Amino acid sequence: MKKLPTSKSSVGEFLEAAKRFPVPRDSQTRLIFAMDATQSRKPTWDLATSLHAELFTTARQEDLAVQLVYYRGHFDFFATHWNDSASGLLQTMQRVQCLAGITQISRVLSHTIEEAQQSTLKALAFVGDACEEEPKTLYDLAGQLALYRLPVFMFQEGHNPYVAQVFGGIAQLTNGAHIPFQPGSAQQFAELLRAVAAYATGGIDAIKKLRGKFTQQLLEQLRS
Repeated sequence: MKKLPTSKSSVGEFLEAAKRFPVPRDSQTRLIFAMDATQSRKPTWDLATSLHAELFTTARQEDLAVQLVYYRGHFDFFATHWNDSASGLLQTMQRVQCLAGITQISRVLSHTIEEAQQSTLKALAFVGDACEEEPKTLYDLAGQLALYRLPVFMFQEGHNPYVAQVFGGIAQLTNGAHIPFQPGSAQQFAELLRAVAAYATGGIDAIKKLRGKFTQQLLEQLRS
């Protein structure tokens, strides 16, 4: 990964502040699952819909609630209610239509900050293949998420170098992970969904119980 346009001292300050920053608590473990729903993303949206249950396979139903966040069209941005079952999430995803537009990753990160202030949010998992926003703005928001000790898992469809740099920067600043995967690969996508759900409900120890190339890549980044 290319070096971020931010100093080591700045990252260190974020991490030191994180040790002192209060984190809200409630009785339910929560995960935000965010996706780019612009028109070109329809095949991936359909794939995610078919694999939605993977987010619940590594946890008992009552252990995890998933909020679907997505953007599309001319600045349409949506955050759904919290789904605590695979069937509930499926019904939500089936109602969504992808529309042409630009990326709104900054709104995803800003929304996640707001949720982190209110609940026991364990992670943000984002799926996308593009970034049309100013990286510095995204890094600043990622730094705020670091104060809540909230890792961001950036799942990149494809291997665009610029997108990899930005996604990797967000992951690095939040102590999360950046994992590229092959477009249209159900096996790879399913593995990533299981891994992030395992982390949300059981942390690194839960990921260690899983197998797979991408799971190991994610685990290595979380350890580093």
